[in-house]
Amino acid sequence: MTDRAAMSQPTPPPRLHLPSRRRWSPLLVMIVASLAFTACAQHASSSAEQPAPTLPTPAEAIAPVLPVTVTGDDRVQATVTTIDRIVPLAGSLAEVVFGLGLGGHVVARDVTATFAEVRDRPIVTKGHDVSAESVLSLAPSVVLAQTDTGPPEALAQIRAAGVPVIVFAQPASVAHITERIEAVAEALGVPPAGARLAGEIDDQLRAELERVPAGRAQPKVAFLYLRGQAGVSLIGGPGSGADSMIAAAGGIDAGTAIGLSRPFTPITSESLVEAAPDIILMTTTGLDSVGGIDGLLAVPGVAQTPAGRARRVVTVEDGRLYSFGPRTPEVIGELVDRFFEDPFS
Repeated sequence: MTDRAAMSQPTPPPRLHLPSRRRWSPLLVMIVASLAFTACAQHASSSAEQPAPTLPTPAEAIAPVLPVTVTGDDRVQATVTTIDRIVPLAGSLAEVVFGLGLGGHVVARDVTATFAEVRDRPIVTKGHDVSAESVLSLAPSVVLAQTDTGPPEALAQIRAAGVPVIVFAQPASVAHITERIEAVAEALGVPPAGARLAGEIDDQLRAELERVPAGRAQPKVAFLYLRGQAGVSLIGGPGSGADSMIAAAGGIDAGTAIGLSRPFTPITSESLVEAAPDIILMTTTGLDSVGGIDGLLAVPGVAQTPAGRARRVVTVEDGRLYSFGPRTPEVIGELVDRFFEDPFS
């Protein structure tokens, strides 16, 4: 929200330690729109073929206290008078709404919402573009969006129809999760449910962080964002979102370690050789888009890295890797297991 957006952006530490969530500051990711579009498009085409992961058991629904007037991260004020028909236009926002016990009020989903509980809702986006007509046809009472949701004209059309649209900052850090949960809960008139869910996720995050083996060498992990059909080949750096997940799971983000200054940088063979990752982290559809591990090894520089020579590649389903929501602790636990299992350790 407005006061949160004005807070400073911390630099992700090489090893993440969770302070009290009330002192955490949000990070705003700088990912170009074309990346988000291709990610969503690839995800949409593959999600029907993959098992639908589920959410943790949601908190019991709490009756909302409405109306609520909030100012979004786009500095636009909105008043919510009912939450009977919620449309979250991001998978991570849908996760939070379900986690608050309000899943029964969700009437539509974005293509990045892939968990089992939301699969039967109609999709109101094409690629990464919102269809205002599809949203309005469902008579929503409130729409939840992110700063990367677009096009702006679609959100303007929804607002012009009298529907409150609340925009939240795009999450880019594990440390942003509980604050985001509380912000969504506040906007929907259920702050007690937000505090409870945030506390549960906080506890789960701490438990997973404690599983990182003490005294073990931290693996260098390079997050590669690849879309073979679109010709996109990028390496993650500070603010990519994946850097926070890598740090939380006990690894060192290889892109940040070699001094990259942007969230994503075009891959060169020189940069990969310099990064020398022990492990390559990718989304499931990203690896599929280049033809699996054999196709990945054909990307210039990959075969010359320790990870490439040992075929050490870890993949996570797109909608889970950097959603920064209720499923994140589970993903961190999986990454800890993969980062420190033989032969990765």
